[in-house]
Amino acid sequence: MISLAELFGDEYFGGMKRRHFLQTMSAAAAGGMLARIPVGPAKKLDRIGLETYAVRHAMAQDPERTLAAVRAIGYTDVELLWSFNLFGRTPQQVAATLKNEGLRAPSCHMSADTIFVGWERSLEKAKILGHQYLFVPDFEDWTKQTLDDWREWADRFNAAGAVARKAGIWLGFHNEAYHQKPIDGQIPFDVFINRLDPSVTRLQLDVGNMLIGGGDPMQYLHKYPDRFWSFHLKDAVADRSHDTGLGKGIFDFKKFLAAVPALDQKPAHVEQETASDAAGDLADARANFEYLHGLEF
Repeated sequence: MISLAELFGDEYFGGMKRRHFLQTMSAAAAGGMLARIPVGPAKKLDRIGLETYAVRHAMAQDPERTLAAVRAIGYTDVELLWSFNLFGRTPQQVAATLKNEGLRAPSCHMSADTIFVGWERSLEKAKILGHQYLFVPDFEDWTKQTLDDWREWADRFNAAGAVARKAGIWLGFHNEAYHQKPIDGQIPFDVFINRLDPSVTRLQLDVGNMLIGGGDPMQYLHKYPDRFWSFHLKDAVADRSHDTGLGKGIFDFKKFLAAVPALDQKPAHVEQETASDAAGDLADARANFEYLHGLEF
């Protein structure tokens, strides 16, 4: 790069001429004569999803009407709950409702037992519902007491994930708050991630759960940049005791979303868990959508 001294000559920057040059440059900047440094356009989330656990009370009353209300709010995606037996509906019924309302369901949450019994049949169900991902959020208590338990679970995931990939679907795991609690001086979630085969498994990062557990979502995003392919967007109160509405807690969503590589390829779902009835479910869902819809990063 050519310096100003080389361009104008060293002698130009002596005495009054230096001051004259700086004054001229300042005046030019103030008058808009200098080219501005280009700044890229602000980004926004193109797809905003809702985890149906966030509207579980409303879904229990009337799944079809609730999904219609979710779409009317503006959500484009939902994450289903196989572990809730799809709120009493068959995969075909749910698929028809999704199509009717113009919603996509890129993923679901399911029991870990699903990978052991009827796994291939479950993958066929996933295709009916249009899923890309099948996420396990947790394990049975007696199967996660030691680090060896977590390692064995990772091995089971690798085997089941290989079968899922042949069907064009990803098996994944979702973090809970206590996954940050050390076992024998190590974080079980890290032990699990490092044992997983990234060619057949992916991860869903719940930022709120990680905050409540004492972890740092940004740190995990930087530590494992190619492992997280879906997100739960959830805020946490200052003492990290529970979640709260987006933008009402401690998490910097602008910074986080701006740091996610290839974000437009990675489903992101709102999940506020604090409502106690159907009306509260939908009120929270609306407020959280409005926050994200207006967020630029």
